[in-house]
Amino acid sequence: LVLSNDTALNSLLSKLLQDYLEQTNSSAPSQVTSASNNLEIVYVLLMIGLFGFFTVGVMLTNIRARRLEDSRDPYNTYIATDIWHKKDREYFQAKLIENYKLCCVFENQLAVEQPSTQIPEAKSS
Repeated sequence: LVLSNDTALNSLLSKLLQDYLEQTNSSAPSQVTSASNNLEIVYVLLMIGLFGFFTVGVMLTNIRARRLEDSRDPYNTYIATDIWHKKDREYFQAKLIENYKLCCVFENQLAVEQPSTQIPEAKSS
């Protein structure tokens, strides 16, 4: 007999609830379990506190580093002024003109259209 996942989950949850109720209703609660529970809570809070302290420290360091970025930084100057884009455009135009001056056209006299001669056509059979 195979139980569905819902049935198995319900039976597991009901068993856990019964165990918890039996543990809380026991007539002789031991002092050892309450002391260990308190230490577990302190441990969890300590770990959460250390993690939070570390996270806040990293965030503040990152924010401070971004704020201290110098506006005269070459990268930021490049982005802000976009002067290099203008220089690149001027260089490209100069290269284009230089290449245009070096360009020459060779004419193939045999490939030039000659209106007086007729191109032979292939006959379809």
